[in-house]
Amino acid sequence: MSRIHEALKKAEQERAASPGGPTHSNFVSAPGPTIELPAPAGESPVGAAPTAGMPVSSAAPFASPFSFEALLARSVQLPWNPDPKTMLFFNGDDMVRGAEQFRTLRSRLYHTREKMALKKILVTSALPKEGKSFTAANLAQVMVRQHGRRVLLVDGDLRAPQLHTMMGTTDTPGLADYLRGESDEFSIMQRGPVENLFFIPSGGEISNSAELVANGRLKLLLQRVEPLFDWIIVDSPPAVPVSDASLLAKACDGVLMVVRCNATPFDMARRARQEFPDQVLVGVVLNGADGEVSAYARYYYESYEKRDTEPRA
Repeated sequence: MSRIHEALKKAEQERAASPGGPTHSNFVSAPGPTIELPAPAGESPVGAAPTAGMPVSSAAPFASPFSFEALLARSVQLPWNPDPKTMLFFNGDDMVRGAEQFRTLRSRLYHTREKMALKKILVTSALPKEGKSFTAANLAQVMVRQHGRRVLLVDGDLRAPQLHTMMGTTDTPGLADYLRGESDEFSIMQRGPVENLFFIPSGGEISNSAELVANGRLKLLLQRVEPLFDWIIVDSPPAVPVSDASLLAKACDGVLMVVRCNATPFDMARRARQEFPDQVLVGVVLNGADGEVSAYARYYYESYEKRDTEPRA
């Protein structure tokens, strides 16, 4: 240790032991960004100049880049033109066929959430054309009909995407562009006329979907945006023909499997079931059920609504 350093250290010790306490250094750091926040009564606001003797924190407060305000500012708002045949909740008719079944599905998912951590749901099926995209899109819509709920719908079927057609919007930029590292999280999100419903389409055409899904960026995407949403619904390719669904499921909390009534072969449904661990399969949706069952459900719902609105004695 040099003599100069020893002299400076001794002088500092003498100043600290003096009655006036330690003095502030004459060296002033360069000014940085300041965030003004309201302070509780009797306290100085964040960003105010420190008084003598007050300890100064070296950590400056910064707003998180993944905030809801940033999401609204950077996501693109588009005039969606949804398909009325498949999108049940865009026309405002609460009595449309199938709407009550989706409300029941919503309730059961909330009950499941009481037993396990459940926010990111993968919707898949054994084979194509069994209704997984229809289920994913309408499940997202019925979730946001609850006041204040925010939902992100993701088209993870990079091989044969359908959601952008159902929603009546563009498919780019989207998930494939993010997985290739060409877009960030917010630039691939869009929103339409439904409040609090956000959508990530499939993105540009690719030829290596399994490799892209497995590169780890999907999990990173969902981890970063998860705090902004109450539910994240991911539509995936069918589980039997390709491996994408099992890869996508690793980034999600649970799997909802769609089976088409009188169409899905039993052995195919069983094979699809075996692609996922027991603990992640949260339920099965029977799509295209018998008309008599649907008619009974509608009759029961209408009778209940009528009874509930009748004047009471």
